[in-house]
Amino acid sequence: MWEKDIDINEVREIRSRTLVYFGVGAINKISDICKDLKAKGITKLVVVTGHGAYKKTGAWDHVTKAFAENGITYVHYDKVTPNPNTHHVNEAAKMAADFGAQAMLAIGGGSAIDAGKSVAILMKNPGHTAEELYEFKFTPTEAAPIIAINLTHGTGSEANRFAVVSIEEKNFKPAIAYDCIYPLYSIDDPALMTGLAENQTRYVSIDAVNHVVEASTTKVTSPYAIDLAVAVVKLVNEYLPVALKDPTNLEARYFLAYAALIAGISFDNGMLHYTHALEHPLSGVNPHLTHGLGLAMLLPAVIKNIYPAKPATLADVLAPIVPGLTGCACEAEKAAQGVEKWLFSVGSTHKLEDEGFKSSDVDKLVDLAFNTPSLGGLLGIAPTEATKEAVRTIYTESLKPYNK
Repeated sequence: MWEKDIDINEVREIRSRTLVYFGVGAINKISDICKDLKAKGITKLVVVTGHGAYKKTGAWDHVTKAFAENGITYVHYDKVTPNPNTHHVNEAAKMAADFGAQAMLAIGGGSAIDAGKSVAILMKNPGHTAEELYEFKFTPTEAAPIIAINLTHGTGSEANRFAVVSIEEKNFKPAIAYDCIYPLYSIDDPALMTGLAENQTRYVSIDAVNHVVEASTTKVTSPYAIDLAVAVVKLVNEYLPVALKDPTNLEARYFLAYAALIAGISFDNGMLHYTHALEHPLSGVNPHLTHGLGLAMLLPAVIKNIYPAKPATLADVLAPIVPGLTGCACEAEKAAQGVEKWLFSVGSTHKLEDEGFKSSDVDKLVDLAFNTPSLGGLLGIAPTEATKEAVRTIYTESLKPYNK
């Protein structure tokens, strides 16, 4: 049905440039990656991680062994937090420059990978800062080679050209997208993901669903982005409950990781709009807010807004989680309430009020959505006109649940 929403005369870009080693045991490919780096004359790396997952998952043992076998030396920046900020990037970039690092290896979820991508840009653009990068004061065309070992099934950053880093002093959480930050190599090993906590499992997978709901409905989407979206929602609906019940189930982790990977490729082609543009102010104001939870709280109201503009596409994409949609624009309320019911069924029951946001905060959030660098570009490709009133309505309707 979604084919009805495609203008066949619009020329779109189809992107997928990273070599991803995917599957149980893929971490062993780090040895081949290090051999290739050495053959290219790259023997000094900066490693960017969070505080502990790189070790707890077992990834670090494989990495350090491969480094030793191939004569690779490194410096290690391990201070990245969820919702990384420009200070992390600047500190890691200085460490890389002082060491003379030639490439960047990130180990972690989207936060570590996005911070690492930003470090890789600064490595090739000395004299610039992360603040300048994320306020678009220069346009990079080069970055140091990027290798990503992904430890979550959510962002898709291991296979696309996007990165997000906050400028905390301004409550800004901008996104960048440059061809130079496609990773050279990435590893997606589901066996490294079995230790994800229940909430991490829940919210990274909800992140993937949001990626494709948005990517399939922008003004610049493509059949490729939509086709991937249909697959992603089906897979998350089927395997997220399994992983929540049995975190060690490798089949569930495999297909959730695959869903997240192709979701990342989907929005690399279709881009994003309301949900991410409106979530970034939430976690810009509250850096401790889990990104996927922020998205979950906004998604039903976004569905209500956009469904009349893309009913055929959304009926197909949402079919596994909201059965019975026919593609009529009149179904916006049903679709929004159905998505909220599904979110609640997988344990995502919080709304904005539960996370401390009040109706008095809405005007500030609206201003940030329109004033944060890069977010205007996302709002500009939303399928409906992204007026301040429309954005205010989405925030307001996200304060409390639709389903009482």
